[in-house]
Amino acid sequence: MQIQDYFNFLAPDDIRIKGSRIGIESVLYEYIYRAKTPEEIAEQFETITLEDVYATILYYLHNKEEVRTYLADWLEFCRQQREEQMRNPSPARQRFRQLKAEADVQQEYTESGNTV
Repeated sequence: MQIQDYFNFLAPDDIRIKGSRIGIESVLYEYIYRAKTPEEIAEQFETITLEDVYATILYYLHNKEEVRTYLADWLEFCRQQREEQMRNPSPARQRFRQLKAEADVQQEYTESGNTV
């Protein structure tokens, strides 16, 4: 079995672990940036095996520059998406913010010794 056999290469920016919807970026983020062990990662993602996690790490180790670029592009995309969500929050997020602000005002009012 070749290491590539563990993955579905859907697009240059979309590599998934075969038999799951989990992208290699999810596993590698936990491994590289959060310093989780392969066992911890396998427990976190129920649809992949410990063997899949090790295969993903091995793929990274054999293709470091390519995968580092892949991860950097993914992280930049995530950053852009967060900024876009902050600029244009969904109606549900807007309502949540409104309810939180109202609850904060009520709490301040109550803490100041007043009652409704």
